[in-house]
Amino acid sequence: MSNDNGYIVYTEGNEKILVGYNGTETELVLPNYITKIKDYAFYKCTSLTSVTIGDSVTSIGYYAFSYCDSLTSVMIGDSVTSIGEDVFYNCTSLTSVTIGDSVTSIGSYAFRDCDSLTSITIPDSVTSIGYYAFENCTSLVSVIIGDSVTSIGGYAFYNCTSLASVIIGDSVTSIGYYAFYNCTSLTSINFNGTKAQWNAISKGSYWKNNVKATYVTCSDGTATI
Repeated sequence: MSNDNGYIVYTEGNEKILVGYNGTETELVLPNYITKIKDYAFYKCTSLTSVTIGDSVTSIGYYAFSYCDSLTSVMIGDSVTSIGEDVFYNCTSLTSVTIGDSVTSIGSYAFRDCDSLTSITIPDSVTSIGYYAFENCTSLVSVIIGDSVTSIGGYAFYNCTSLASVIIGDSVTSIGYYAFYNCTSLTSINFNGTKAQWNAISKGSYWKNNVKATYVTCSDGTATI
């Protein structure tokens, strides 16, 4: 275990695992030797305002940044392959997130209650969005879901009351129950596939309740939701 400028790092073989931070800096660019961010590493670091996660990091553990309620911006490097459950849960000041092009999964509750987040682009590398991933992101206005996502978990965008437009990639085969429930401002849904593909998607109960949109714009016309 070592402490380098507040970064508490554990070495395991070739891995340099960040397990905590006790420094005083509020705008962090993580050292490029760190390969993993452990569960709870920055949990309740209430003075942290921004963080850049470099390309050396491959994974971010559970609750790593949860309750960092002054955190406003996050950049996730291109080597991160997974964003664990509850990673940014209740980061109530978070307005900007850039997700790297190697992330394949966004865990359940990952951005839950990030009620200042205004937009999110989920890159084409991502294949799944977990349950409750963006629940109660009440300032979220627009979402772009990449073309490799196959499943949108239940409650994924539940109660995103400002969400006005969604673009859904053409690989989606399932939309979970309550996925867009109570998205009361949602008027525009675009699907990058055909009407036949849209109609073949498995859609859970109440996935669209209290949504204003009445149709989906597909590549070959419109389909009812």
